Amino acid sequence: MKLKTSGGMSAPLGSTVYPHGVNFSLYSKSAVGIELLLFENPQSPEPLAVIPLCPRKNRTFHYWHVFVHGLRTGQTYGYRVHGPWVPEAGHRFDGEKLLIDPYGRCVVTPDSYDRALAEQTGETLASAMRSVVTDPSAYDWEGDHRLNRPFSRTVIYEMHVKGFTQHQSSGVSDEKRGTYLGLIEKIPYLLDLGVTAVELLPIFQFDEQEAAPGLTNYWGYNPVSFFAPHAGYGSAKDPLAPINEFRDMVKALHRAGLEVILDVVFNHTAEGNERGPTFSFRGLENSVYYILESDRSRYANYSGTGNTLNANNSIVRRMIIDSLHYWVEEMHVDGFRFDLASILSRDPDGTPMADPPILWDIESDPILSGTKLIAEAWDAAGLYQVGTFVGDRWKEWNGKFRDELRGFFRGESGKVPLLKHRLLASPDIYGHKDREPEQSINFITCHDGFTLNDLVSYNEKHNEANGENNRDGTNYNLSWNCGVEGPTDDPEIEALRNRQIKNFLTITLLSLGVPMILMGDEARRTQLGNNNSYCQDNETSWFDWGLLDRYPDIHRFVKRLIKFRLTLDAVQLDHGMSLLELIETAKVQWHGVNPFEPDYSEDSRSLAFSLINLQETRRLYVALNAFWEPLEFRLPPTVGRFRWRKVIDTALSPPNDISDLRSAPVLREPRCLLQPRSVAVLVTKFPKKPKSKS
Repeated sequence: MKLKTSGGMSAPLGSTVYPHGVNFSLYSKSAVGIELLLFENPQSPEPLAVIPLCPRKNRTFHYWHVFVHGLRTGQTYGYRVHGPWVPEAGHRFDGEKLLIDPYGRCVVTPDSYDRALAEQTGETLASAMRSVVTDPSAYDWEGDHRLNRPFSRTVIYEMHVKGFTQHQSSGVSDEKRGTYLGLIEKIPYLLDLGVTAVELLPIFQFDEQEAAPGLTNYWGYNPVSFFAPHAGYGSAKDPLAPINEFRDMVKALHRAGLEVILDVVFNHTAEGNERGPTFSFRGLENSVYYILESDRSRYANYSGTGNTLNANNSIVRRMIIDSLHYWVEEMHVDGFRFDLASILSRDPDGTPMADPPILWDIESDPILSGTKLIAEAWDAAGLYQVGTFVGDRWKEWNGKFRDELRGFFRGESGKVPLLKHRLLASPDIYGHKDREPEQSINFITCHDGFTLNDLVSYNEKHNEANGENNRDGTNYNLSWNCGVEGPTDDPEIEALRNRQIKNFLTITLLSLGVPMILMGDEARRTQLGNNNSYCQDNETSWFDWGLLDRYPDIHRFVKRLIKFRLTLDAVQLDHGMSLLELIETAKVQWHGVNPFEPDYSEDSRSLAFSLINLQETRRLYVALNAFWEPLEFRLPPTVGRFRWRKVIDTALSPPNDISDLRSAPVLREPRCLLQPRSVAVLVTKFPKKPKSKS
C-alpha cells in the first residue's frame, strides 16, 4: 500500500487528526529507529503498511514524528522501536514487539491477544494490543459541564463500572450489562440512594490477563494506557464506541446531578517487573518511564505490583498532566482519586521528596483548579503520609478513621481517646495545616478488603479462590464475625450484624469530613470472606441486586441516613473555616454516660458528643456504645420547651431504627438507654433569636 507521508510535527504527542491526514508523534530518546505500522482493522495479523521514520527527516530532539496523508479517524496503528537491548544499563528495546502509543486515546485488544507472548522473545504483530486514531472534537456534549459541588455537600459511592450491572439480577439489558451504558440505566437507583458522586474503579485501558491462570484481572489496577477508556466496558464492537459511551455516561450522570471521580493509577503499569510483558513504555524508553534499582536490570517495586512509574521525571510528569487535562477537558470528569499517591512523592531514585514536582504541578494547574483531588496517601513500600501529604488542595483517604472505628466497634480497649478525633475530621492529623474538615475522606470499607457485610461476618480472610493458597490479601482486617464465621441463619447473630453495619454507616455518614461508602454495602453485598477480589470477575464481586429484597431494612437505613446528613447543617458546612476554627465555633462538647464527663480510660468503650450548628438553631447529640452491656446516657440539658428527639437508634428494629426529624420520638426524660453495641443520634432545636431592630 502506497501512502503519501511528510515530516510531521513533534507536537501534539500521539495521533492528531487534520483535514488532510493524521500526524503521529512519539517520545524516545535512545531509539535508533522507529517504524509506524498501520493495520486494516483491529484484528489484522499483519500490517497494511510499515512506515520507517528517518532520524533526519522525522526526528526533532527526542521526538519522532510523521504526517500520513489521507488517514482518518478509526485507523489502527502501532510502533516498532529499535534500540539497544542492555538491561544492565536500563535499556530494553525490542524491535520485534508491537507497541501501543502512550498518548493513544483508544486501545483495541485483538481476539488473539496473549500476555504470555508479550513476556517472551519474538514478534507480537498478531497478538499485541494496538492503538486507534481518534478525534476528540467529534462529540456533542450538549452544553454539559463539570458540576463543581463543594466537598462539604459530597457523599461518595465507590463502585466498579462492570460489577455494578453485570449480575443477571440488575435488570439491565443483556447487551448493556457491565458497561458504561448499563450504568446509565441505574442512575435512578443512585439518585434514590442519595449519593452525590460516583468514584469509579480504574477505567483506563488495562490488561485483563494479568491474573493467575484461569482468572481475570477485574479491578483494573494495571494500566496499559493513561488516555484510553477501557474497551471492555463498551457495549458496541466499534473500537471507538467506548470513548463516546463513556462520555454518554458522564453526561447522563451530570444531568442527574452526580459527579464523576476517576480512580487513577499513575504509580505503575501492567508491564510488571523484569520478567513482565512489553506493551509500550518498556520498549520506548525504559529508564525514563520507570524507577530502576541500582542494578538497572531490575525495577523498584514501591507499588507491590512489580514496577514503579518514574512520576517525577519531566517526560512522565508531562504525560500525567496531559492525561489529567484530557480527562477533564475532553471527557468532562469532575475529579480524581490517586491510587498509592505517596509514590508520586518519590524521586527517580525512589527517595521521598519534601516538594515533589508532579504533586505541585497537579495542585497548581489552572485547568485542574476546579477538580476534586483525593490521595491514597501511602504506598506498598511503607511510606505513609496521611496527614502529611504535600499541598493545600489534596483531600486524603483517612485510613486511621477506618482502622480505629473498626477497632472500637469490635470492642477493643483504648480506642475512645482516638475516637474523639476521628468523629471530628481528625484534627490531630489535619489541624496543624489549618485544613478544612473535608480534608478527611471517611470510610470503613472500600474495594480493597472486606465488604461491610464481611467485616461483621468473618474473622479471617478466605481468598482460596484467588489461586494463591490464601496468601494474598491483608491479614490486618480488624473484623469480627459476631460469633459465627460466615453466613448463618441464627437470628440473634444476624440482628447483631445488622446493628454493627448500621453503627458503621451512621458514624461514617455523620462524622465531620467527607463520607464514602462502597458499592453494595447498602444491601450487605458479600464476597464470601474474600478480601482481595481483584481477580474475581464473577458473582463474588458483582452487585447482586436481589440483596435489596433480602435486606430492605439496611437499604432503607442508608437512604434515610444520607438524606439526614445532607439536610443537617451541623455536619456539612461550607463556611471557609479551618477544621480547628469550625470545631471551636460549632461548640463541640464531649460526654460520657454523664454529660460533660467523657471517659477516656483504657477500659472505656463508650463516648458521646454534641455539636451546635453555626446558626445556633439546632444541636446534634451522638452516643456510641461498643460495650457488650446496655448503658444509660444522661443527656445534656435542652433549652426552653424543646426536647431531645431520637432520630437514630441502631438497636431498634425497622422502621424505628431511623426516623425523619419531624416524626422522631420525643424523649420525655433527660436520659437515653443504649443497648449493647449500638449508636443513637438525637436532635433538639433552639428558640429562634429575636430579630435585631434596625
